[in-house]
Amino acid sequence: MAAANHSPSSPYSCAKDSGPVIPTTSLVTFLERVQETAFQTYERSKFDHKDFIDLSLKFDLSTTVKAFDEISKTENGSVSTKDFEEFIGKWFKSAGEDLVYVEPMDFETEPYGFLPKVENPEVRAWALEVHGLWKKLSREVSSSVHDHPELHTLLPLPVPGMIPGSRFREVYYWDSYWVIRGLLASKMHETAKAIVTNLISLLDTYGYVLNGARAYYTNRSSQPPLLSAMVYEIYNRTGDVDLVKKALPALLKEYQFWNSEIHTMIIHDAENCNHSLNRYYAMWNKPRPEASAIDKRFASKFLNVNEKQKFYRELASTAESGWDFSTRWMRNPSEFTSLSTTTILPVDLNAFMLRMELDIAFFAKIVGDDAIAEDFLTASHTRKKAFNSVFWNENMGQWVDYWLNYGAEPKEPQTWEAQNQNQNVFASNFVPLWIDLFNSDTPLVEKVTRSLQSSGLLCAAGIATSLTNSGHQCRDFPNGWAPIQHMIVEGLWRSASTEARKVARDIAERWIRANHVAYKKTGTMHEKYNVEKCGEYGAGGIYRPQFLTAARN
Repeated sequence: MAAANHSPSSPYSCAKDSGPVIPTTSLVTFLERVQETAFQTYERSKFDHKDFIDLSLKFDLSTTVKAFDEISKTENGSVSTKDFEEFIGKWFKSAGEDLVYVEPMDFETEPYGFLPKVENPEVRAWALEVHGLWKKLSREVSSSVHDHPELHTLLPLPVPGMIPGSRFREVYYWDSYWVIRGLLASKMHETAKAIVTNLISLLDTYGYVLNGARAYYTNRSSQPPLLSAMVYEIYNRTGDVDLVKKALPALLKEYQFWNSEIHTMIIHDAENCNHSLNRYYAMWNKPRPEASAIDKRFASKFLNVNEKQKFYRELASTAESGWDFSTRWMRNPSEFTSLSTTTILPVDLNAFMLRMELDIAFFAKIVGDDAIAEDFLTASHTRKKAFNSVFWNENMGQWVDYWLNYGAEPKEPQTWEAQNQNQNVFASNFVPLWIDLFNSDTPLVEKVTRSLQSSGLLCAAGIATSLTNSGHQCRDFPNGWAPIQHMIVEGLWRSASTEARKVARDIAERWIRANHVAYKKTGTMHEKYNVEKCGEYGAGGIYRPQFLTAARN
């Protein structure tokens, strides 16, 4: 790693893990035991750790625990497949049973004004089939979750919404931004608002928007903060001032969460200025419940408890980033256990914070709170200066992640050093283009566009997430990922640069063509695609690649 290898390769032994840890629930703790038994009982290839942590109880916890303890087990903790499956069937409802299908309130088979610029009949038919997926993904939480929350890891939410599908049977935070963009394209404005309502409910209950709507996220971490962007897109399409009024207090609370001590670090730049910038930092230093067995397997290489705890915190913090997992977060790109996400100031996270500041200023102006509007406009300009001082690399023509020194304390300013800039190329280096303060600067956009064109990231079927083919990480080459394509394309397209807009169109066409070709071959939409080969879906990562099958007419 060009700018990060100056640090020791084994960070976890440097100091005790002294960060905050919030306990999980008794139900989650018990389900981890069930998951571990399943891990010992089944063949690894047939085992999905999440299936067992998402189970709900048929009876109260203490009775179920007693029955579990009475199962005959071998010395290594496994039980016979027959005994285990009988136990699961008797004492649990299956994962996903606590969600109920609900007809979307505003779904139409072919809504008026749907994608008016899409004229090709074959592509339009495909778009309508994908549009039909909303009917497959619409869910509400069952009455049992509301009446007996202690029996479920699924959290009660006030209104129906959309789930990602496949093994992800709950609402996730930042995925919801692109869900909302799709719903708005499908003219499903009320469903889009309902998603925001659910996320605000989580924020009001827990103090931040959870990674996902499960009990095992309530004590741990958030995800990239895009709630303000969701509200902005809905307001921009509907003019709903009431939504803005409801969202603004919640957004101020979220901003406070992300600027808490654990999430902020101060960088002292070459011009004698201090910049407060954000990082990912999970409030958890144990295995992630939804992947407990896998996390323990990776952590087994560490010899002491402190090293394991620090590694577990890095795992959870990487999950908070949404880029789980990528060599972007590793001190040693060939070693997964070198994750060091908490020692990085990510350029895209800080771009999202800048977007939040601009959105809050805009919303405050709408509701007539000029003082808040002025405060957040000032904050956005201050952060823009930090981008120029800390993240911008003139030689590369990109914004890059900044690595912190080991043992740094949040309250102690660190002096900016050029060698701490990670000069490896990742698609995240171009995400600031999505922010209007940057894409409105035409000379800057043209410089960054040239850098993107020569970066090696542009491939036959879209933008690769990185240049490193780690062979096992889903956010690495040759995988391409829809959110990255969207943010970079939209940023280029919003600019006044003819060349940037031409590149944006070219990337969009490559990506859509790849999706369409893959769909014609498989009948499914995929989570990620191989950008080297048009029409091939991606691979790698901790869990199986996810996909959705549309109902063909």
